Amino acid sequence: MKNMKHLVVCAAGALALAVTGCGTPVNSVENAQKEGQRNMVADQRVISDPGLNRHVNIVGVNTAMTPGGLLSVQVELQNNSRSQHRFNYQFEWFDANGMQVSSIISAVTPAQIEGKESKFVSSIAPTPGCKDFRLKLIDAD
Repeated sequence: MKNMKHLVVCAAGALALAVTGCGTPVNSVENAQKEGQRNMVADQRVISDPGLNRHVNIVGVNTAMTPGGLLSVQVELQNNSRSQHRFNYQFEWFDANGMQVSSIISAVTPAQIEGKESKFVSSIAPTPGCKDFRLKLIDAD
């Protein structure tokens, strides 16, 4: 009887391991029929230093207006290497005349991106008068 109980416990443990898997990668799922369409912008408003540029690429830049009339920007980054990279980023904002608008939102922000990870960095303009932006990406490794 004791051996039977031991066999049942071992079988249950083996079944649990088989169902959950050991060290399996995390899968992500997203809707194939996307309701929200990106407004991707092809431009040169993203500046990346050469060290970071060797490993992390800009996939795209998406812009939109908030209901309050503020420019919203989202930049997708892709780490093409297997190792983690630390970096700093800074959004700078400009008015319709191309003059830089100073704001606390323009502070340098530390971030990291894991190996083979896709990541978004985003910001919203500090005032409705901001019509353009520049993103600086600086390697912190």
